[in-house]
Amino acid sequence: MLVLGIDAHKRTHTVVAIDSTGRKLGEKITTATTTADHLDMLRWAEQFGPERRWAVEDCRHLSRRLERDLLAAGEAIVRVPPKMMANTRTRARTYGKSDPIDALAVARAALQEPDLPAAQLDGPTREVRLLVDHRDNLVSERTRQTCRLRWHLHELDPTWDPPLKTLNRYKRIDEVISRLGDFDGLVARLALEHALAIRDLIRRVNDLERDIKQLVTQLAPTLLAMPGCGVLSAAKIIGETADVTRFKSKDAFARHNGTAPLPVWSGNRERFRLSRAGNRQLNCAIHRIAVTQGRCHPPAKEFLERRMKLGNTRTEAVRAFKRRLSDVVYRELLADAEQNAREQFRPAA
Repeated sequence: MLVLGIDAHKRTHTVVAIDSTGRKLGEKITTATTTADHLDMLRWAEQFGPERRWAVEDCRHLSRRLERDLLAAGEAIVRVPPKMMANTRTRARTYGKSDPIDALAVARAALQEPDLPAAQLDGPTREVRLLVDHRDNLVSERTRQTCRLRWHLHELDPTWDPPLKTLNRYKRIDEVISRLGDFDGLVARLALEHALAIRDLIRRVNDLERDIKQLVTQLAPTLLAMPGCGVLSAAKIIGETADVTRFKSKDAFARHNGTAPLPVWSGNRERFRLSRAGNRQLNCAIHRIAVTQGRCHPPAKEFLERRMKLGNTRTEAVRAFKRRLSDVVYRELLADAEQNAREQFRPAA
């Protein structure tokens, strides 16, 4: 089996071909990253035979167009995590770091690991992620504008101190805008600009949340029905998971989201420690669900209390609960994926 490793960049791609023993057969560097260059790369690879597999470093902001063109041409592509590629490059006999060396490391990592996730065309899950990321950016900008506004309000009137986390509401920001009309000067004018910007950001964030809710309700009704799982948490899980079917088991999903503990024992004493690896955005969404269920969901409260009676701290009990919750999230995502697949291939009436 021929493996072609690709080191993707913004303006160039480097591909290296290896055989089943890891021996380098050839390399090619593209001069651009257009569809024509990708097809030229494919024609170059045909000289090594029809049995081939492409391996791309998993950096989809750089390789998305490349993957789309190769998939459209009927090619098989796997994604290699950057950490795995870096470890393979470290073990190699070549020194230094270059695009051909990185592409060779990608190819050899794919040759050593047969169960890497396969690349596929982006679907509605990417739309969810784009909307969620855009909302997060707008919320961050609203927070920055709010901090600047509060300093201007303090300068205008030291006793004017709106309660924290209230300036993201129409009623409160409209009160600020109305009261600023009583002040003159540059500081008041700048404060008014910040207040108007915050009001516009509130509107845009609310519009995005409505769009996100509509998409999530269609894609993951089972996940959304979980106790403690709100629309934004469900959207974050959907967007960061990308496609739950690319995980071979619930344990692989737990490792991806960072809820699987790491074994650190030696000899007969079994010990585990917190894993700080994995997707932290996905881990954060699961943590929010765990904290919410621990506050108002009876089965979750019973589990946490039982763990603490066994000697766990509250933090350790929550970590153990998050590991169980990861399996539940995985099961619900699979159920939604199967339902969406059935509806996609259901014949029209």
